[in-house]
Amino acid sequence: MAVVKSANFRDPASMWNTANSDPMAKISGSIPARVVDAAHAPHIRLAIILKLTTAGRIGAILNLTWDRVDFAREQINLRLDDETEGRKGRAVVPMNPMARSALEVAGQAALSDYVIEHGGEKVSSIRKGFTSAVERAGLKNVTQHSLRHTAAVHMVSKGIPIEKVAQYLGHTNPAITYSVYARYAPDHLRDASDALDFDLNGGA
Repeated sequence: MAVVKSANFRDPASMWNTANSDPMAKISGSIPARVVDAAHAPHIRLAIILKLTTAGRIGAILNLTWDRVDFAREQINLRLDDETEGRKGRAVVPMNPMARSALEVAGQAALSDYVIEHGGEKVSSIRKGFTSAVERAGLKNVTQHSLRHTAAVHMVSKGIPIEKVAQYLGHTNPAITYSVYARYAPDHLRDASDALDFDLNGGA
């Protein structure tokens, strides 16, 4: 499979420090790129890239079919036809250049209706391949779901409004997104901190 550039996930400063006790902080920096690069099997690599670029749950990624990949409109529809609008963790998201590059390569070699396939068969799990990639990348305590958190924190840390991040994640209630990810916003609580900048020189 052709090499897909993953530089977009190489900053901000690494928060995917395996020594960090905060599970939400094992995110961003150069680590996602290391995991992608360590995924030797094409279907594992593609699944990781799609999890990073769509913030989708693994079930949504493995159920994705080519008829829901719209290259003309640059959209990826993670919902199934029988799902309601508010299905947890499912969304219709834009296709960014990193995702498009990987999907175009995979599409040329497609042997089935499923985007994530192996030998023409639908893949039911990437656990073994993902674990192997994580080990080759020299990481610990990194799960498939960490990639969804990676995407969410990366968006918030880049200043994307919580409401948009919630839509991207498929959350029906933005309050949930806020409670988990707001602290990663660059200006989180900045106005509160500024209000406590007391004048110690006798000013009113």
